[in-house]
Amino acid sequence: MPAPWAYFDTSVLVKRYVREQGSARAQTLLRRYRFLSSAIAPAEMMSALCRRRAAGELAERDFDVILSRMQKDRAYWELVEVSPLVLSQTEELIQRTPLRTLDAIHVASAMAFQAASGIQIPFMTGDIRQRDAAQRLAINVVWVR
Repeated sequence: MPAPWAYFDTSVLVKRYVREQGSARAQTLLRRYRFLSSAIAPAEMMSALCRRRAAGELAERDFDVILSRMQKDRAYWELVEVSPLVLSQTEELIQRTPLRTLDAIHVASAMAFQAASGIQIPFMTGDIRQRDAAQRLAINVVWVR
């Protein structure tokens, strides 16, 4: 039987590749669940890594190793398309919550997957605004800090 699905925000995905608070917990969750995220996650991940490299927090050699690991891992990632439905839901979330655009896309993507599949899945995040908004929407949130 395959592992159950879970939705992973980019804030948790970063912890898979960069050692920081919550990395051990993120590693455990990523082994336990099938990875689901938004199609924006790879671009968000690249942005986070490039910012760290530019700030001197990530050496060039480490950056290259992480990119190689990400390429291998992507074969196992299931990504939710940023469809008109997801974008419409994103706009509604932005009006009703203090979510920023990309965080709202993640929440809307998880909601779209749950609606289409009929499966309630945990939503993994390390972002406090996203956590609070998702909890208000009755999404099963796993706080990874």
